[in-house]
Amino acid sequence: MSVRAALLAAGSIALAAPVLADQPHLPGNEDIRHVRSFSTPQLSPDGKRVLVALNDDTASGAASHLWVVDLAANTARQLTFSPSGEKRGEKAGRWSADGSTVLFLAKRGDHTQLFRLPMAGGEAEPYDLKVVPQADRSQGPDALPPRTDSTPAKPAEVLAIDVESFIPSPDGALIAVLAKDPETPGEKKQSEDKADAVPVDHDPHGTRLYLLDTASKEIKPAAIPANVEKVAWNDAGTQLIAIAEAPNNQSDLGPARGAWRLDVKDPAHPSELSFLPKSVEDGAWSEDGKRFYFLAQAEQDAPPGYRDFYVATLADGAVRNLSGGLAGSVIDTAPLPVSDGAIQAVQIGSRQQVMRFAGGKRDLIKIESSAIRQFATNRARSGWVWLGGGSGTPDKVWFAEKLGQAPKSLPLPSLTPEDWIRTPAKVVRWKNDGIEIDGLLTLPPQAAQGKVPLILLVHGGPAGVWQDNYYPLNDFFLAQGWATLRPNPRGSTGYGAAFVAANQNDLGGGDYRDLMAGVDYVVANYPIDAARLGYYGYSYGGEMAGFVEGKTDRFKAIVSGAPVIDQFSEYGTEDGSWYDRWYYGLPWEHHEDAWRQSALSGVGSAKTPFLLLQGEADTVDPLGQSLEMYRALRQMGVPVEMVHYPRDNHGPLSGAINGNPVPEKWHGFDARQRIARFIQAEFDKARTP
Repeated sequence: MSVRAALLAAGSIALAAPVLADQPHLPGNEDIRHVRSFSTPQLSPDGKRVLVALNDDTASGAASHLWVVDLAANTARQLTFSPSGEKRGEKAGRWSADGSTVLFLAKRGDHTQLFRLPMAGGEAEPYDLKVVPQADRSQGPDALPPRTDSTPAKPAEVLAIDVESFIPSPDGALIAVLAKDPETPGEKKQSEDKADAVPVDHDPHGTRLYLLDTASKEIKPAAIPANVEKVAWNDAGTQLIAIAEAPNNQSDLGPARGAWRLDVKDPAHPSELSFLPKSVEDGAWSEDGKRFYFLAQAEQDAPPGYRDFYVATLADGAVRNLSGGLAGSVIDTAPLPVSDGAIQAVQIGSRQQVMRFAGGKRDLIKIESSAIRQFATNRARSGWVWLGGGSGTPDKVWFAEKLGQAPKSLPLPSLTPEDWIRTPAKVVRWKNDGIEIDGLLTLPPQAAQGKVPLILLVHGGPAGVWQDNYYPLNDFFLAQGWATLRPNPRGSTGYGAAFVAANQNDLGGGDYRDLMAGVDYVVANYPIDAARLGYYGYSYGGEMAGFVEGKTDRFKAIVSGAPVIDQFSEYGTEDGSWYDRWYYGLPWEHHEDAWRQSALSGVGSAKTPFLLLQGEADTVDPLGQSLEMYRALRQMGVPVEMVHYPRDNHGPLSGAINGNPVPEKWHGFDARQRIARFIQAEFDKARTP
């Protein structure tokens, strides 16, 4: 078969129905709808069983169900099942303190409830959690119809809550429950009567912390300000630290979190831990209860949300940075205390690993997987579980009795069909402006016969990264006969604070040159057809698509998902501006900088056919951004198409396109189909006769 015929055949297979079972093949578009995922592995208190959530594939609705693995017998079984008609499933599974019960969340009826399932047998039963609302807009001074001094206040009612998350205490006596204020009958009537004006940044509601007594089933509020995001118990179960975000979008002005220490015997009188920074994200007590390990904004100047790993001495409030100068990045997962320190997830280059911080030293724990996620243990530290995989290997759930011991994969269902061809990526490195850059290159089978087209894939962020993990969309591109390059230009995480900050006030500058240098490198060193280059990026990758459009005509087709196009209009309409403000300052004070870093500024030089994909409900990079680019390119006479997807916000549409399990069954399929056809049509025009 000729190279031309092989490429056409690959494209037809990828966009048609799945290949016959047991025939090895790269995944086509329908195949990608049948990828599942694992989440939240949990080791039982006795170290003998592992609980894990398995998400159904997109084609089946992406519901989550809990599975349990017996480590001694090396067997697995599905533990929870949904009633007929229930599409969401069960999630957030956790063991009770003694391992006799599994706790989980499920919406079976009107509310998301906390269920308990006895492992000895029997049906799951919900806790009947009802509270007195801590806020009621219908009783406010501006409520409609207007209140007067003679209008009697309605007595507060006890209402059911929707549980957002929960954390049992180590001794099992209490469960910390996080739930948003329930809608009161008065508020519901206001909505029905259309007396529902919404003052911006004046919402009295928030996510509250409650303590549930597992013996009496009584639930009490804790006097922690809303909105509570994280809770960490001490090992004795007598105290907790709660981390809360200030309400009503105060974080748009700068870091606005706080941390409170609470004694469970006196939940009405917590004490604020003012020595913890306002950027504190998550944390855990040391085993002896004397220290608090936590994540917060990096000390070195870096984009908001780029964190360091710290420890605070609770007795005197002394804080020490444990990760300063790390040639990598700290991952936003809670630390795991051990007897001599703590274990924390980190990213080193394109690999996600775990590192021990102890005795002033930090050492990577040797585990072969290139992408280690959701590392967990039990209170006794009698074993370790995690999700691990790589670019050619979908996640498996792994168990090791001791750190450093060779792990074993647990006998759970495969996340993808076994007959899929899996292609690991190669790490490639190049230099630009004196900076070493790396990326992940993947070649399709056709590369053994001659030169193949290349798709440049650019990650989100800017402070994001391509990790060496399994990415179904990448395999879909390989199925078209296309090579892929996933670069980590300056501004990416995983390479230290200086590297992630290297594109400050330079979006579309040095980072763009890093991308082009990577393309030059692989074209010069691998069987890549320089006449057939395509581009796909989402979020920051979509933003960079706009810069590529205005700066070069090397690409035959460009696809941009949920981009930032105009820094001025996006700044005022996105759901938070602190992140963008770090890059270029207040746009009305730095007009030239903001416009230079707007892809719209280069639209006068645009030539390349351009496809925009956008979620209608996107609050991160709103719909108007894509509409601006569409209108500008159309009026410049550039071939441009735009598709928007109802209901989808920023992350869900990205996940759908990437091949993650999502409840929208067809949005990802539609987008992948359009991407492949759009790019292939332009490649066909460029094909040498």
